[in-house]
Amino acid sequence: MKITILDGFTLNPGDLSWKELEKYGSLKVFHRTENDIDKVVEVIADAEIIFTNKTLLPKEVLEKVSNVKYIGVLATGYNVVDIAAANELGITVTNVPAYSTDAVAQFTFALILELTNQVGIHHAAVKDGEWENSIDFSFTKTPLIELNGKTLGIIGFGRIGQATAKIAQAFGLKVMVFSNKKYPELESDSFKNVDMGTLLSQSDIISLHCPLTEKTEGLINKNSIERMKDGVMIINTSRGPLIVEEDLKNALNSGKVGGAGVDVVSAEPIKKENPLLQAKNCIITPHIAWAPKEARERLMQIAVSNLGAFLKGNSVNIVEG
Repeated sequence: MKITILDGFTLNPGDLSWKELEKYGSLKVFHRTENDIDKVVEVIADAEIIFTNKTLLPKEVLEKVSNVKYIGVLATGYNVVDIAAANELGITVTNVPAYSTDAVAQFTFALILELTNQVGIHHAAVKDGEWENSIDFSFTKTPLIELNGKTLGIIGFGRIGQATAKIAQAFGLKVMVFSNKKYPELESDSFKNVDMGTLLSQSDIISLHCPLTEKTEGLINKNSIERMKDGVMIINTSRGPLIVEEDLKNALNSGKVGGAGVDVVSAEPIKKENPLLQAKNCIITPHIAWAPKEARERLMQIAVSNLGAFLKGNSVNIVEG
């Protein structure tokens, strides 16, 4: 059995081990593979098992590698693979759900706390000598915001949204949720199931935890922003295209939106022309919410288990078009 990992560096930059996968066959690990059809075909020409994180596997590739029987996506999102083509060709595709729930929820609050407390700005000011030269025993560079009593609106209430809500309530935030599924059993003074209009108009902070679909693409746009509170904060640890970035930039620069924290953007790696690079009070991180070692260890374990189940004829976490 020949196994090829197309972009192993993303999951394992050197602090994990591939040895569990090596038990299933001859393993080749490429740190990165260029998203070029001919290059990808060349790399996986003799492989029966493929693992990919961000390297694309379109129909044009899959049609040229008749030996491939299994594709393991080393992530939850599987849009890098043409699922319909894989199904037609009899290739089993699996993904890795739920490995990063706690990590992403934690990172969501890292962004919220940075916007409300501006730790980075104040740390830099101290290092630059502003505190030692201050006539006051303490000083602030920006307004500081207390979370207790504020309202967090969560759009999408899967595992990550639910984990985020638990953290929010621990901070004393009231939680409003918009989701296709309602959770009446959670209703309380600090938790409400609401419609989108209510969430937009009453939330002090809005955090996106919904999948990217035709219905959710561009969900945060000029019109939806106009319905929000002045000074609202927007957090996105889900998918970049949920936000019309030009509209968010304009709202940040006008002050309508008080701050934004995004771990994802519309095109990744970020392009120099991305509008958010020109926005005020916008924190941008390079899609790392999922990446603590503990989460990557879980990802690795589930990916190995997925392959083991497939080889035994009991596939799990199958993705179907």
